[in-house]
Amino acid sequence: MDLNAVRTFVAIADAGQFQKAAVDLSLTQQAVSKRINALEQDLGVRLFLRTPRGASLTIDGQAFLPHARALLKAEEQAAASVRPGRRALRVDVIGRRMAVAGLLRDFHRAHPEVELDVVTLFDVDQAVSAVRDGTIDATFRAVTMPGRRLPDGVRAAPVFDEPLQLCTGPGHEFAAARSVAPEQLAGHRIWMPSNVPGTEWGAYYDALAARFGLTIDTIGPDFGVEALLDAIADSSTLATFLGARTPLVWPVGHDLRRIPLRDPTPVYPHSLLWRVDNPHPALGTLREHLATAARSGGVGGGTWRPGWAVQGDECAAEPGRAS
Repeated sequence: MDLNAVRTFVAIADAGQFQKAAVDLSLTQQAVSKRINALEQDLGVRLFLRTPRGASLTIDGQAFLPHARALLKAEEQAAASVRPGRRALRVDVIGRRMAVAGLLRDFHRAHPEVELDVVTLFDVDQAVSAVRDGTIDATFRAVTMPGRRLPDGVRAAPVFDEPLQLCTGPGHEFAAARSVAPEQLAGHRIWMPSNVPGTEWGAYYDALAARFGLTIDTIGPDFGVEALLDAIADSSTLATFLGARTPLVWPVGHDLRRIPLRDPTPVYPHSLLWRVDNPHPALGTLREHLATAARSGGVGGGTWRPGWAVQGDECAAEPGRAS
C-alpha cells in the first residue's frame, strides 16, 4: 500500500477539503486527487463523497481512517527505530543472563523514560565495529588490552568487577566449604565448554588458569548452561565458574552450591565501550548511571583481574594483578 496515498487520505479527512489538504501537503490538487483515486482503486471502495462544500468520508472511509492513522504511526516508529538521534538507545549485553544485562535492567528501572533496544552480539570485533559505525550506541565487554586496540574515537571505561563463584554438586569435595581460595582448585577439573578460543571470556579464563595453576577443561560439545549444571549436579569431581550476579535456576534435586572465591577473589572486568562523538542523548545518562554504581561486589581479602583489563582510561602491562 502506498503510504503517501494513505497520508494524503488522512490529510483530507482532517482538512475536510481536497484543496486545503493539497496546501498542507505542498502538492497540487490534481496530485492529491490522483493519489486518492489510486488508493480507492487499490482498496476497491470509495473513501470520500465529493461535494461543493468539500469532502466527507464514506462509511468505508470512516472504517479505514483509524487503520490509516495506525499505518502512519507504524511508519514513524519504524523510521525512529533506526534513525540516529531518534531511535531507542541500542546496547549490546553479550548475553541476557550476564551480569551486564542486570546492570542495564537496573538502569531501566532508574530511568524508565529512556527507551532501550537490547541486542546480543557474540563476537567482540563485531560489537566494536558496530560501536564505531554507530549501529549500536554502547557495548559491555571485557577489553583484552593491549592485545586488542580500540578504533580511534572509541573509548572504554570499567563499570563493574563481578566476583567469581565456584559451582559444584552436593558430592564435590568443596560442596560444604564457606569459601575457597583459587590456589585450592589446582588439580581439580573446572569444566567450561563454552570457553571459545579468541573470545574475551576465553582470554580471561586463560589468564586465570595461568595465574593460579588451574586446569580449565573446555572440551565440548557445549549444550548450554542447563546441560552443564545437570552434569555438575551428578558429579563428585566436576565444577565450574559462575559470575556472582549470573541468575540461574535449576531443579531442586540438583542441590547445587555456589561457593565464593576468596584470598584473592577473581573478578571479571566488565567495561562499557562507546564512541565519543555518539549523539544519542540517552548515552550520557547511561554512563552517568553506571559511574555511580558500585565498581565491584564488595568482596574482602583482595581481588584479582588480568593485567590487560582496562583500568580507567589505561591498560595495565603486567600479566596479572591483585588489588
